[in-house]
Amino acid sequence: MMMHSDEVRVTPEVASRLIVDQFPQWRHLPIRAVVADGTDYAIYRIGDELAARFPLRAPDPSETRCRLVAEASAARELAVHSSVPTPEPVALGEPGHDYPLPWAVQTWVHGHVATDDDPSSSVAFARDLAGFIGALRAADTRGRKFSGTNRGGNLKDHDDWMHTCFRESAGLLDVEPLKRMWSEFRQLPRAGADVMSHGDLIPGNVLVNDGRLVGVVDCGGFGPADPALDLVSAWHLLDHGPRTELRMTLGSGDIEWARGMAWAFQQAMGLVWYYVESSPPLSRLGRRTLDRLAGQV
Repeated sequence: MMMHSDEVRVTPEVASRLIVDQFPQWRHLPIRAVVADGTDYAIYRIGDELAARFPLRAPDPSETRCRLVAEASAARELAVHSSVPTPEPVALGEPGHDYPLPWAVQTWVHGHVATDDDPSSSVAFARDLAGFIGALRAADTRGRKFSGTNRGGNLKDHDDWMHTCFRESAGLLDVEPLKRMWSEFRQLPRAGADVMSHGDLIPGNVLVNDGRLVGVVDCGGFGPADPALDLVSAWHLLDHGPRTELRMTLGSGDIEWARGMAWAFQQAMGLVWYYVESSPPLSRLGRRTLDRLAGQV
């Protein structure tokens, strides 16, 4: 099932032809689809050490190219500061074989996604995650500040989206208590200046092995944001004990911690209804995060 009304499809046959035609040096390597819960890219492994990422949205090729170039730059910068392996850009592919958009090749990071290898009860994982977030926060913003419309700026800027989520969630969730939660979250003041953040630390972007953090992917959103933004991981990924360990290790104060809850709430509300039919695992993630948040407020 398509996840978006404007989704662009890329079949395994087309992906293989694009890779082999444009990068013949890899023609001897097996090419296979990766089954994942991602919403923006179709991913195909090229051998054991590379992966091609085909955008599923944004029908304008020039817009997509600009985005891929920006994401590659951000991923390179994040890799310099990361405490764990992250994907690094390798090449940029061109449209062809009825696939209308540019696409990208990057290194493959080994590990199990946290949706398959749940680290929620691991204190060691929480410490690793705190180390990753702390390493990114320590990176120089070089005077950059948050820009754009996604999570990471002003909470009140998301009021319209939240109203949409409450409306669409009727029949799926008990909406009235959730409205009251947002009315409190949206009033929270900033706790500090922008820091460098991954921006989307959900289970599908986190790699685990034996209860430890071994990699992080989808790093193209690395940039300056509210220092609470990466704390969404506390609610998407961790149970109470490890979550407390994450907070203590990072030294998060009350306001920063509460704003992390607010950003997790904003994301989870959208996951539940938007993906209820097209990606049930993402919808269930949203519900689990909301349940964790409801237990704290």
